[in-house]
Amino acid sequence: MTFTVLTCEFMHESNTFSRFRTDLPQFQVGTLLYGDDAIRVRRNANTELAGFMDVAEPAGWNVVHAISAHAVPGGRVTKAAYDHIAGIILEAVRSNRSRFDGLLLGLHGSMVPEFCPDGEGYLLSLLRAELGRDIPIAVTLDLHAMVSEDMVRDAQILVSYKTYPHVDMRETGAHAARILDRAMRGEIAPRTVRAHVPMLDEANSGRTDIPETLALYDRAREAEAEGLLAVSVNAGFTGADVSCVGPTVLAAYDSREPDAEIAARRVTEELADKIWMARTKKRNVFIEIDEAAAEALAWNGDEPLVIADYADNPGAGSYGDSTALLKGLLDAGVRGAVFAPMVDPQAAKELHGHKEGETVTVTMGGKGDASFGGGPLTVTGVLRKLSDGAYVGDGPIQGGLAHSFGPTAVIDVDGIEVLVVSEAQQMVDLQQLRAFGIEPTARRVLVLKSMQHFRAAFEPIAGKVIVCDAGALATPRAERRSYIRAPRPLWPLDKNFERQTRSAA
Repeated sequence: MTFTVLTCEFMHESNTFSRFRTDLPQFQVGTLLYGDDAIRVRRNANTELAGFMDVAEPAGWNVVHAISAHAVPGGRVTKAAYDHIAGIILEAVRSNRSRFDGLLLGLHGSMVPEFCPDGEGYLLSLLRAELGRDIPIAVTLDLHAMVSEDMVRDAQILVSYKTYPHVDMRETGAHAARILDRAMRGEIAPRTVRAHVPMLDEANSGRTDIPETLALYDRAREAEAEGLLAVSVNAGFTGADVSCVGPTVLAAYDSREPDAEIAARRVTEELADKIWMARTKKRNVFIEIDEAAAEALAWNGDEPLVIADYADNPGAGSYGDSTALLKGLLDAGVRGAVFAPMVDPQAAKELHGHKEGETVTVTMGGKGDASFGGGPLTVTGVLRKLSDGAYVGDGPIQGGLAHSFGPTAVIDVDGIEVLVVSEAQQMVDLQQLRAFGIEPTARRVLVLKSMQHFRAAFEPIAGKVIVCDAGALATPRAERRSYIRAPRPLWPLDKNFERQTRSAA
């Protein structure tokens, strides 16, 4: 039997504390591809859609792909952008409603539009209103999803990444597609249960490169080997002040299988309890700016010292234009360093008014919110490189995918090469430097705006990695952000309470 399946990708991680909004142009800079064009571009990369097709093609599915839309994390998604992208998906459903046997959606799980707190839950409710309750819906999620009860109600199958840095997008897509295929064949009747943990996020944000957190995902795989269809551990996202904030554990099971629901609820509660009990065991050591500058000044290793600018990570919706750490490095006299990126389209445009080799004075950064990470910084340096910002990734996360920083410049300020870009991205790929004339292995110090994803490409070339909290919007000091809508009590904003055991179907 040939099945007809609607597929799409609609992903955004929304930082509700950001002063900015994520509109359609931000999706156009990231990924905004329609129909077969999306399949052509993303089929052979590490994407959810590639995983969907890995199953769909040998199974003989007729795939109707609506859209692939993905913007860099930032402020809330505008209603206009949401309505456009969701409208494409809904129109595909309406045009082919009688043909579809299943839906397969690549979502994030932490999208917050201007008009509601749960972008994924809202989309799924719209799809259910069009399709009824019988057609199976499978959803892939980012490891940092905030999974609402509405999402679990309206999608029978939810499968999240199991790696951070995220390198298993394609594998996750294939996992969800295999479950959907079995459901459409009538072999299984999947359902998902959810357990929630009243924390802003898992203590180590889901890092799978450390034993403590990796053990959670190993246990999830073990439970899948024991018969559950999918077990997902979602670390949550601290940048969203919404009612469904916090880590969740999901277990998809076959509702026709005796005792499967009991097993699913047991493992979700087991893992949720482990997350809660480990809430004080944070592995990252966040150093201050002066400490980072001192270590950079003293570094004489054969491989680069990597300083992760954790708090100004554009991948968590931070502005990417914090200046405090750069100023600290310059004041300390650090040389042979790279600082990437400084997200400032105005400064990039000004630099593009000069020629390579010129000595230029420019004011950069500090435009998003000077109270988080410092105000504008005026510097003088030699303009080393001008570029349109285009590059093709070759690492574990972005390999084979074309991206752009927009108009980009490299300015050497007293021995620190600053990558000034127009479009926000975190540092995850060596080509984000090499494409602009910077060989990362030849520099003493690499200062990278990223929390964790940088490790996939940069840790293998590093002599040492340290993590700095320079006080920008994504600071781990959650008390600096005002949470109003998040349910309380909530760790670590509140300390003297215990988690109530409950697993929702």
